Amino acid sequence: MAYLVGTFLVVLVCVAMPLKYAAGRPTMVNIVGISHGWLYPVLLITAYILGRKAGWPLTRLLIIALAGTVPFLSFVAEHFARKDVDRRIDEAKDYWAHHEVPAK
Repeated sequence: MAYLVGTFLVVLVCVAMPLKYAAGRPTMVNIVGISHGWLYPVLLITAYILGRKAGWPLTRLLIIALAGTVPFLSFVAEHFARKDVDRRIDEAKDYWAHHEVPAK
């Protein structure tokens, strides 16, 4: 999700805004800006859900939320978030590979 939001933000800032102000063509700002505006809250919700399940502190969630407002920073945040989640999944798999599943 962060890659999508980040891509829309980069296109908005690096392509659409110059087109609007330098060439007088606001159409792309309207399309890309609205798309980014709708997807950003979805990013916030999914990051919050993932963060709670992963046990991330609130400060990490705030950093991820702010990364969606700075061009290119959302890609960095997504990289580290994914790396952390992958590590946690591998640790859980390793744990359960060496322990029995509890009986119900």
